[in-house]
Amino acid sequence: MAYLASEYPKVSHTFILREIASVRRQGVDVLTCTVRRAGTKDVVGADQQAEADCTFAVLEAARKAPLKVPVAHLGAFARSPRRWFQALVLAWKTRPPGLKAGLWQFFYFVEAGILADYLHRKKVVHLHNHFANSGCSVALLTSVMSGIPYSFTLHGPTVFFQPKWWRIDAKVAGARFVACISHFARSQAMLFSDEAHWNKLKIVHCGIRLEDYGNTRVGSFSKRVLFVGRLDAVKGMPLLIDAFAAVLDTHPDAQLTIIGDGPARAKLEERAKTLGKTVTFLGYQPQEEVARLLGEMDMLVLPSFAEGVPVVLMEAMASRLPVIASRVAGIPELVEDGVSGFLVPPGDLESLTARLEELLGDPALCAKMGEAGRAMVEAEFDIEREAARLVELYGAKDVSEKAVR
Repeated sequence: MAYLASEYPKVSHTFILREIASVRRQGVDVLTCTVRRAGTKDVVGADQQAEADCTFAVLEAARKAPLKVPVAHLGAFARSPRRWFQALVLAWKTRPPGLKAGLWQFFYFVEAGILADYLHRKKVVHLHNHFANSGCSVALLTSVMSGIPYSFTLHGPTVFFQPKWWRIDAKVAGARFVACISHFARSQAMLFSDEAHWNKLKIVHCGIRLEDYGNTRVGSFSKRVLFVGRLDAVKGMPLLIDAFAAVLDTHPDAQLTIIGDGPARAKLEERAKTLGKTVTFLGYQPQEEVARLLGEMDMLVLPSFAEGVPVVLMEAMASRLPVIASRVAGIPELVEDGVSGFLVPPGDLESLTARLEELLGDPALCAKMGEAGRAMVEAEFDIEREAARLVELYGAKDVSEKAVR
C-alpha cells in the first residue's frame, strides 16, 4: 500500500512517520509519497532524513522529467478511459469557486495522473492520505483515475473552517473508510457528509510508542514548563508568555522552554525579551530529543485556539507530566480535567495563569496527574494497537499475517 501527504516527512508530522513505522511492523509493505518535499529545516533527525530519501515526490518527478506528465496521463487513459474521464469530471464538479481555485483543481488532476502512474507501476492496492486538504484532493482523484481504493485520516481543525471549500462530503463519499482521530472529528465529518456514508467513519487515534516515553526522570521538581509545537497564531503562544510572566512574581525560579519554529517566532521572542533567561527558544528538535527533554520537564502547556488531538499531549502524558491545554475539539477526549491535567477555556489568560500557578506550587499534584496521564495514554493511545486497527481497515490483515509467518 502507499501513504500520501501534502508534505512528508516533516518535523511537525512525526506522528505520520510513527504510524507508518508501526504499520510496517504489522507486516505491511508501505510506500511513502508526498505531493511536495518538505523544506530542509522541516526534516530533522536521521529517521526523517532516511524516510525523505525513499519517498516519491509528485512535483519533483514532474519537474525532473516534464514529459512524464503527459505519458502518465496517456497511460491512465489507456488503462481506463472511463475512469480518466470520471476523474476529470469530478475535479471540475468539486472545484471551489473562483478562477484561481479552479486552476489549482486542474493542478490536482495533473498531479493525480502522475501519482496514479507511480502507484500502478508499484502495484499498490490501497492508498491512504493524511489530512483532508489539497493532498486528499489529489488522493481522491488518483483513486478515481486508477481504480485503487483510498482512505484518509481526518484531523482538523483547518479543514473544518472551510468544509465546503475542501469538499469533505465528496472525500468521504469516495473513501473506503475515514480514520477520524477523535469523536469530535467524526462528528464534523458527519455534519459535512451524507448520512449514507456515516458507516465509513471510524475512530482511530493517533498514538505513540509507549516505550519511548516516561522511562526516566531527570532531577527533582524544579518548575520547568514546556511548550512543543509550531509557532503560529493558532497555538495561542502570546497567552502562554503573558501567563508565564505573571507567575514569575511568585515563582521567580520557574523556567519556560519552547520547542518549535514558525512564522510567529520572531514576534514571540520579542515578546519574551523582558523575561530574560527564564524563557528559552530551542527551535525544531528531533523526536528523540523531544522525548529526552520531556524527561527533564515538570509540565507541558498548550494554549491553542484550535486543535485536533495533539500528539505532543500524549507524549507529555506518557512521560508522566501534567498538562494544561485548551478545552477545544478532541482535547477533552484525551485530557481529563483535574485528573491528568487542567483544561482551560481557549483564549482565557486568567484561567491559564491560575492553573499554571497551581501546578507550579504543588509538586505532589503534578506527580499524581502525571501518573493518571500515563495510564490514559497506555489505555487509549498506543500506536501499535491503533496501527493494527488500521491494517484491518486497509484490508491488509491477510497480507500482514502471511508476512509474519
